[in-house]
Amino acid sequence: MEQMTFEEKMLRLEGIVAKLEKGDGSLDDSLKLFEEGTHLIGACRQELDKAEQQVVRLMKGPDGEPIESEFASEE
Repeated sequence: MEQMTFEEKMLRLEGIVAKLEKGDGSLDDSLKLFEEGTHLIGACRQELDKAEQQVVRLMKGPDGEPIESEFASEE
């Protein structure tokens, strides 16, 4: 199975939410959609956490003002 991008995962989640909100599917189908949605949420959360670690980190300087420092690269 081809790996989905973050954007594709978010679009799929939006589709799942819309179908579940509509409420016209069977219980079994709804449970399958809910399960898929929870897996997608977990995958998106991991991607966001990883991206956050790559972003510039704000730290307090001696004067209490934020200063910028980059995270060390894992490469």
